[in-house]
Amino acid sequence: MVATDGPISRRARRARPRRRASVTGVIGELLMTVGAVVLLYVAWQMWIGDVIYAAEKNSAGAALSQQWEQEYASPVTPSETPAPEEPPADPVTEPPVLPQPADAERFAVMHIPRFGADYAMPIAGGVSRARTLDPIGIGHYEDAAMPGEVGNFALAAHRTTFGKPFNRIADLHVGDPLVVETPAGWYTYRFRTLEYVSPDAVDVLLDVPRRPDVPAGGRYITLTSCSPMYSMTERIVGYGVFESFSPRVEGQLPPSLLEAAA
Repeated sequence: MVATDGPISRRARRARPRRRASVTGVIGELLMTVGAVVLLYVAWQMWIGDVIYAAEKNSAGAALSQQWEQEYASPVTPSETPAPEEPPADPVTEPPVLPQPADAERFAVMHIPRFGADYAMPIAGGVSRARTLDPIGIGHYEDAAMPGEVGNFALAAHRTTFGKPFNRIADLHVGDPLVVETPAGWYTYRFRTLEYVSPDAVDVLLDVPRRPDVPAGGRYITLTSCSPMYSMTERIVGYGVFESFSPRVEGQLPPSLLEAAA
């Protein structure tokens, strides 16, 4: 009688060669791996990365604010000659106006209480993605009016990705303060309205937005971003009007920045 399940038979079964993986199976596994990597990248770009980018940019804006406060508060050394005092600018009609910034030059910080107490997004010259919008935050359209200047202080920023500075632009309420900080002080604008336009509607950047036949006389702010979310088929545009300028005073913030978002 021959044993059918002895040591030799078991060794023979173990010695049998394994089936080779098919080309289709290998391709399938590769596609699954690529898909998982793509999903992780999307999750990073849309959520995890945005949290990190936003925190970094708000931190950079807060650092600028602190730097300007320290420079203002630093005492004059005996070897320095104090500059002659100038009469303060009228808080409504004659706020100080900064020179136009160079491309990617940080010159201001945006504070919007509606977006959170820690919202302090840097503003820099230009609206290119590579130099301003992606690495810095908010971009200033070339040759647009500067903060407090007669005309249209026009800005652009992402609504999604790279910290999404204008992500909550649609949440703004009429009267919300839009506070622009510079070394000289704070320029307060008040939000008025939103509209959705086509990407080629450049008249939103005019001195009087959307009104080419009206001569410049007022002071406006325009915030532009992509719409709808994760798309570029339209533009969402927020408009505001200038209210006041608050000169920098050591240890003090402008009243508009202390308002709680209702």
